[in-house]
Amino acid sequence: MTQKAMALVAEDNDFVRMQIVKFLSDDGYNVTEATDGTRAIEVMNEEKIEVAIVDVRMEPVDGFGFIKTIRGKDIDIPVILVTGDNNPDLLEQSQTWGVGAVLIKPVQKDRLLKTVERTLMAYRKRAS
Repeated sequence: MTQKAMALVAEDNDFVRMQIVKFLSDDGYNVTEATDGTRAIEVMNEEKIEVAIVDVRMEPVDGFGFIKTIRGKDIDIPVILVTGDNNPDLLEQSQTWGVGAVLIKPVQKDRLLKTVERTLMAYRKRAS
C-alpha cells in the first residue's frame, strides 16, 4: 500500500481521536495526533502536515483558534473540522476561514475518508 498524505488529528476526546487515527492509518495515511489546539500548532511547526482534522471545541485553543494561528503564519493546508454541534453559525464561520469541510460526530469511516480525499484533491487543484 502506498503512503498517502501526512495528516494531523487534533481532538481532545481520546476515543474519537483514536478512532479517526485508526480510520486514516488503515487507509494508508501517515498520521500524527494532538490532544488540543496548542499541541496541534506545535506539531504544525515540527512536521510537514498536508491535511488537518481538527475538533471545533477544545481547550485552551479550539479549532478556530488553531485555524487563525496557522493562517496567521501563512500555513495554507486544508483543514477539516469535526464537531458534535450542528450550528448554522459554525458553517458560516467555517466558510470565512476557508475550512475544507465540516464533519458531524460520530465520524463515520467512509464519510471521513471520502471527505479527506475530496478536500485534498480540491486543495491540490487550487494550488496548481
